[in-house]
Amino acid sequence: MEIRKPSNLEVEEIIARSPQAVYEGTLRKVKPTNKKVEQLIEPLLKKGCSYLIVVEGEELAGWVLFGTSEDQFSDTPIGFIYELFIKETFRGRGFSEPLLMEAINHLKLNGYSEIRLSAFLGNHAIKLYEKLGFSIRHVTMSLNV
Repeated sequence: MEIRKPSNLEVEEIIARSPQAVYEGTLRKVKPTNKKVEQLIEPLLKKGCSYLIVVEGEELAGWVLFGTSEDQFSDTPIGFIYELFIKETFRGRGFSEPLLMEAINHLKLNGYSEIRLSAFLGNHAIKLYEKLGFSIRHVTMSLNV
């Protein structure tokens, strides 16, 4: 297992696979188009967000997208984990935790004293987030009418 920054070709693969990552991360409630994913990711990359990837052998096993955001009430800069995804064939093999820890370390080194992320209720990754010290800070509720 190797964790590193992706090549341009690997970023293209990530962006091509991101609709599936969003679909799975939203518990199959949202299936965005490639164009929509590009509209979401492009501004993040332009403002300095970064990918880290985990590679097994020569194959991309997963990635994390992280960078900066702002608290919606105080405008205080915070670190933010935007996306964490491990390809299905690599799940359960211990790739998520070291990949996420590497992103957290990058954010700490850049001076962020708080790091946030969002996850859909029921997402299995929540157990990992809690194991690493994340706690519920905010709840978004929904009513279908």
